[in-house]
Amino acid sequence: MGANGSKIGFIGIGNMGWPMARNLVRAGHELTVYDADAARTARFAAEYGVSGATTIAGLAAAEIIITMLPTGQVVRDLYLASASGLASHLRPGSVAIDMSSSDPGGTRRLGHALAASKIALLDAPVSGGVPRAESGMLTIMLGGDDPAVIERAKGVLAVLGNPIFGTGALGTGHAMKALNNFVAAAGYCAAAEALAMGVRFGLDASRMLEILNASTGRNFNTEVVMKEHLVDGKFATGFALGLMAKDVKAAADLGAELRVAAPLSVLMNERWKYALQQLGATRDFSAAALAWDSPPD
Repeated sequence: MGANGSKIGFIGIGNMGWPMARNLVRAGHELTVYDADAARTARFAAEYGVSGATTIAGLAAAEIIITMLPTGQVVRDLYLASASGLASHLRPGSVAIDMSSSDPGGTRRLGHALAASKIALLDAPVSGGVPRAESGMLTIMLGGDDPAVIERAKGVLAVLGNPIFGTGALGTGHAMKALNNFVAAAGYCAAAEALAMGVRFGLDASRMLEILNASTGRNFNTEVVMKEHLVDGKFATGFALGLMAKDVKAAADLGAELRVAAPLSVLMNERWKYALQQLGATRDFSAAALAWDSPPD
């Protein structure tokens, strides 16, 4: 332990990772940050007075490693892609916490591989976006196989989010995140299609949203996303289209793997894949309707 808290290596200081890492510093944890963008690493380290690693070997002293990266494959490559991967640098007894949106099966395979080096893996993806990352009030879905390791991690995770929901065995956190985002993506599609039809018929999009939000059709997208980001054209929720499409695909793949009759997940995968192809991975997810027929004016 550091003088004021755990020794933490934080990997991935993008839109979400930056405020999360900052909150850990403010809570007194001894942090070393690493990002593929070396300039971003240096900027964070200078601003918050922490160590900035120039290579993953610089994280070797960490007791807990937190990853906040674009995909599960990136996380797995970080740990295992070569003989000098991060797993080779960490001490036995270290805890790896993957807070990325990763595929559940890949998480379980990574957990088995890390266990050979006596490194425990937890999956702890989040919901709430940049605003709740800033406030430290993310919803955290926590999966893992060792109750003692889970309890050890909760003290750190409590700085980043509330509530923290235990989901079960390793991989269930990432499964829950994919399924949550599938439901959110389906809600977005339903709202976007309703607006497109309503506007074509002569309804006002803003008035439609007022009515939806006072009625049974309300959901996160009608309340938060549609007016500001789609109708008014801000397109700046902070959550990329590529990430939403990835999570929807993970949910559809999970349904197929488990042989669950889930045709809506298949359709959503097709819709979001098409939006991704048309608009690109870095476009804000709220712009997806622009790729589909008859978006609202």
